[in-house]
Amino acid sequence: MNKKSWILIISGLTVSLLLICGGLFVVTMWIISNTDSTETAWNFGDGDAVAIVHVEGVIMPGDAPPVTPFGGSSSGTAYSQRVVKHLKKANADSNVKVVILYVDSPGGSVFASEEIYQQIKKMTKPVITAMGSMAASGGYYVSAPTQEIWATSSSLTCSIGVISQFLNLEGFAKQYGITEITIKSGKLKDTGNPFREFSAEDRQLWQSIIDETYDEFVRIVAEGRKMKEDEVRKIADGRVCTGKQAKAMGLVDQIGYLPQVIDRAAELGNIDGTPRLVEYTDEQTFLQALGLSTEPTTPMSQLKEFVRFHPGSPLMYLYVGP
Repeated sequence: MNKKSWILIISGLTVSLLLICGGLFVVTMWIISNTDSTETAWNFGDGDAVAIVHVEGVIMPGDAPPVTPFGGSSSGTAYSQRVVKHLKKANADSNVKVVILYVDSPGGSVFASEEIYQQIKKMTKPVITAMGSMAASGGYYVSAPTQEIWATSSSLTCSIGVISQFLNLEGFAKQYGITEITIKSGKLKDTGNPFREFSAEDRQLWQSIIDETYDEFVRIVAEGRKMKEDEVRKIADGRVCTGKQAKAMGLVDQIGYLPQVIDRAAELGNIDGTPRLVEYTDEQTFLQALGLSTEPTTPMSQLKEFVRFHPGSPLMYLYVGP
């Protein structure tokens, strides 16, 4: 063979080797990223333990989307099925004596908050809440049925209320010559249609839905805090408040940080000394972090994210402040 042929053969073998190595790398990382990372960051030894279940980020229904080789992270979202799964796991662990629900969330879906609430009501072990920087609206809703609620003095909480938001793109559509055609069976079938004005009848319909859902929120808080519903309504006007203010209103039991809540949980569980901790969390995999770091932030991606959190203008227990 001449020199040129040898160069072509070596180049071909080099490319093939790189492709094989790349394929093995992707397969290996795919296996790693699909292993169960929900088990514990702190789970050393045996014996009595306190479990920590996280509700962090916007509360949304379902479970985290399946991990893809270069998919982004689900960080910033508290998926209700995942939280319920962790609560069930803690409840089934004979070594776990008390569960801490660590809430750092502005709330979110009414349906998803209800799913978490229902599982907390089914727990056979004491559950106490530790509020992080925020436990507002749905974040407070899932806290209400727990045996005790702890917040820091600066935790933002309360925001007891319901909200639905609708987009009006009518002016945008006219500006860009977009024509929307709707064929419907009744005048209210397309209520919330972003391409037409939100009518008085639309508003009346949705207000009745909001009021009904709000009544349920008030009932849950009254039941969990052993208050009268009229007492709750006086402070359930959607206002956000600090942990210190919430304690004064009877919505929080104690002011303290997570280490103090852990000590209290050990006391409730009759655990001597520093308790063993079982922390249920979902750690970010290498590929998730890589996918997140390579995702560009554009106006269109931000719009898609907004629409994703407002599909069909669902009912939300959500604090929408800054």
